[in-house]
Amino acid sequence: MIVGLIGLGRMGSAMAQRFAQRGFEVIGWDQNPVAVAALAESGGTTAPHARAVASAAAFVVTTITEDSGVRGIFGGPDGMLQGDIADTLFIEMSTLQPITVRDLAPTIESHGARIVDAPVLGTIPSVRDGTLVALVGGAAADVTRARPVLDALAHKVIHMGPLGSGHAMKLAVNLGLAAFVQGLAESLALGEREGLSLDAMLAVLSVAPTANAWLTMRKGVLTGERSDVTLDIRTLRKDMMSVVATGARDGVTMPLSAGVLAALSAAVAGNWGDRDIGELAAFLREEIVQRYDA
Repeated sequence: MIVGLIGLGRMGSAMAQRFAQRGFEVIGWDQNPVAVAALAESGGTTAPHARAVASAAAFVVTTITEDSGVRGIFGGPDGMLQGDIADTLFIEMSTLQPITVRDLAPTIESHGARIVDAPVLGTIPSVRDGTLVALVGGAAADVTRARPVLDALAHKVIHMGPLGSGHAMKLAVNLGLAAFVQGLAESLALGEREGLSLDAMLAVLSVAPTANAWLTMRKGVLTGERSDVTLDIRTLRKDMMSVVATGARDGVTMPLSAGVLAALSAAVAGNWGDRDIGELAAFLREEIVQRYDA
């Protein structure tokens, strides 16, 4: 079975390796030539543009950072809608606003193709182990057809509802994560100004009622250890922009989300955007100290 991959960043390249291990033939494209070359070196087939991927594969997985990028790979001059995509099933695994796939669906369907949204919970090790959780939106028949591809990556596939439901759930999850990271950052900043040690605070927070799996996994980052970036501050900021935009569209007031977005935007402006979200705590503490002592 041939599976196409559009987007060969950290997640996309890990997915390519996982698919190959599970017996899929992989054809992929990315706007970054270095990422395309890496796919070729690992044994995958490369394509000159997104249109060629969609014309070659019955299933096309997209992992693109932003909504505008996803719209572009479908509708651009060499976009997937320009090729022969009859009977193709698009599996959109980016973290997007629900309206994006809902807007794209009628045009995709007019070409005889289908789409489901299937953003995932998990990090690079989860991809490699096939232990992601896929949050899927779409028609039941399309979700069933997508299962062989999703099952190669995920140990749990949850059908959330109609198209866009998977993206809605992923935004809800990332909103909770962002709020927790912001609250943790402020807690540590407050404690430090009161003379508490970082290690002592984390020891207590690890057994407090608010303790969670993310805190356990990323405690090292919070203490300054270097590790692989699982989710960077810039990407979480993009997700929170999507949260606020979707809330505004739906008539939901989101003052907490707006506040978190402001903090993430400040970190990006301070050149912390490429760092792990666990480092937001260090950014906030440094900013507070700098402003207080100035």
